[in-house]
Amino acid sequence: MHMSFNLNIIEEFRANGGRVGGPFEGGDLLLLTTTGARSGRPHTVPLGFVRSGGLLLVVASAAGAPEHPQWYHNLLAHPVVRVELGTETFDAIAVPAEGDRRKRLFEAVVRTAPGYGDYQAHTERELPVVVLERPEAPPGLPSEARSLADKLLEAHTWLRAQLRHVRAEAQSHSPGRPAGLGLQLRQHCLAFCAGLTHHHTGEDSAIFPALARSHPELAGVLEQLGEQHRAIGRIKEELVALLAEIEISEPDRLRSELDRMSAELEAHLDHEEAELLPALAGIPFPPVLPGPTAL
Repeated sequence: MHMSFNLNIIEEFRANGGRVGGPFEGGDLLLLTTTGARSGRPHTVPLGFVRSGGLLLVVASAAGAPEHPQWYHNLLAHPVVRVELGTETFDAIAVPAEGDRRKRLFEAVVRTAPGYGDYQAHTERELPVVVLERPEAPPGLPSEARSLADKLLEAHTWLRAQLRHVRAEAQSHSPGRPAGLGLQLRQHCLAFCAGLTHHHTGEDSAIFPALARSHPELAGVLEQLGEQHRAIGRIKEELVALLAEIEISEPDRLRSELDRMSAELEAHLDHEEAELLPALAGIPFPPVLPGPTAL
């Protein structure tokens, strides 16, 4: 689609709670925002979607063009995407289906929207079917964070849950399996790594410096936690490099890296919670801004 046409659709979608007119009137449409594979900038496109068996699906059809659309290349590099559906906006992990699963899902898509079958008939490439997985809220947390301690626990619970999920997927593959570990594991690993980077970057750039000013007695602890961030970051970079060659990587090597990261991350998270939660519990979330100064 032409860029200006896309922009008009996006503006109309957002202005009318997900409803648009013209050729898309009455159709199932969402907005997908990906991160540019090379630019790192957000890129939003309107896409048709299909629901099947509780799954939210989009197809990288590009109307049957010979090459995959750019948004598909973007989500392979950065699996965490933003979805706008009606009046709702949420983050999701984009996971292309493979093998028999892809075949079943594509058949389900065509039953609902036959036009995708026509697109497939006009191109030699296999049209990717992408599942937009909405992560479930971690159990046992307050529905609304009221302090920075709540936000820290929320982030830590998500990281622990994602790492358990990834390790379980890795263990489900037989040792030495020659066909690699698949896109599903790769996408979940990359999403976990992105979440870990975002969390640690936020702590290093904002939370830790603020705590150092308000609680100087924590200076040594904060320095130690920063060193742990760097150690875990090195393991994460090794894991990302391994995932770049996932079709030829040894599954046992990936499992070993995941086990190493899991052990170090769990120890780090436990240490951080023990040292910082008491101080963070006294800081409200969202932060309370100072009121206007009386003249």
